[in-house]
Amino acid sequence: MRSALLIAAAIVGLLSAGCDNLSERRVKEAAVLTNGGDARVGRVEIRKYGCNACHEISGVPGARGLIGPPLTNINQRYYIAGEIANTPNNLMSWIQHPHQIEPHTLMPDMGVSEQDSRDIAAYLYAQ
Repeated sequence: MRSALLIAAAIVGLLSAGCDNLSERRVKEAAVLTNGGDARVGRVEIRKYGCNACHEISGVPGARGLIGPPLTNINQRYYIAGEIANTPNNLMSWIQHPHQIEPHTLMPDMGVSEQDSRDIAAYLYAQ
């Protein structure tokens, strides 16, 4: 019985991973903004790096964290972390090395690669 429930949960997870709220137009726009970032890959990378543990992120299953700010509509914000202008390069830098921008931030450096930061930024901008 338990294995049947685990299999069913895995199937639901796989099916829901294919369903997202990203329009093709927004995915393409985000790719241009981030110089080749892939929003659909970024959605997966968000979970890989555990961003969903601290942040609420639209379209990411389980991303209901209450530690960091919600990342919904980040493309409409003027600043990142209240410190730097919201530009794709700044967002990617923040994702990769938050302590270089704000030494006292609680956001950990998760060892995000340059390409993964590009993909994550593309996802956040494509929302």
